[in-house]
Amino acid sequence: MLLLEDVEVLTQLTMSLSTESPNQTANFDLEQLNQRFDTAHPREILAWCVEHILDGLVQTSAFNVDDLLITDILYRALKHPVPVLFLDTLHHFPQTLELVAKAKEIYNLDLKTYKIPDLNSREAFAAQYGEALWDKDIAQFHQLTKVEPLQRGLTELNTIAWITGRRRDQAINRAIMPVFELDNKQRLKVNPLASWTRKETWTYVFKHDMIYNPLHDQGYASIGDEPITTPVEAGEDERAGRWRGTGKLECGIHI
Repeated sequence: MLLLEDVEVLTQLTMSLSTESPNQTANFDLEQLNQRFDTAHPREILAWCVEHILDGLVQTSAFNVDDLLITDILYRALKHPVPVLFLDTLHHFPQTLELVAKAKEIYNLDLKTYKIPDLNSREAFAAQYGEALWDKDIAQFHQLTKVEPLQRGLTELNTIAWITGRRRDQAINRAIMPVFELDNKQRLKVNPLASWTRKETWTYVFKHDMIYNPLHDQGYASIGDEPITTPVEAGEDERAGRWRGTGKLECGIHI
């Protein structure tokens, strides 16, 4: 039996989905949703999403452990596959690409891979944009390999709402991140792990015997592109190994 608050939220959602523009997600009562789900279990948050967002729900995944946890809930626990958008930057660790292939087979993923058009290797990237572009212009490197492919993918998939694997305890700039927010295109952005800790994530992983990137066992708390990702030391932020020494906190897709 639906509660009154569920009816109100569903009414707002129906209004949003009745138009072609995802800008109508601005009609969501984000304050109400965040109050209700601020410390909810990720499964509860994702269950609400799959129940109410009937079309246009997408998971974005870099296949870090938190991303795979969300995939496990969607595909195994809720039995509700959604498109999984993966950015092939051409600079991933081999272990990451092996994990993507393994996850696709295990979960029968509806995998949607996006990359720079017409380039298929690091060598081709270097030939076109120069060697080690990340050292010369990290913003351009991320614009080419992540920001543009992500936005193109979300648009082509007619995304109304996209799910991320971000947690508040990953870095200081994420400490007050809400569960529900709007991106700069006014699409709904869902962070179901916002209130969880790294310990809770790994507890879930071991409980459900999930696969994960073996680099996590080698000190890589957060895994990005191979040339610019390093292990983290005890006491460092989980994402300290990303873009070490550059002062960057985000690659640009969550700004």
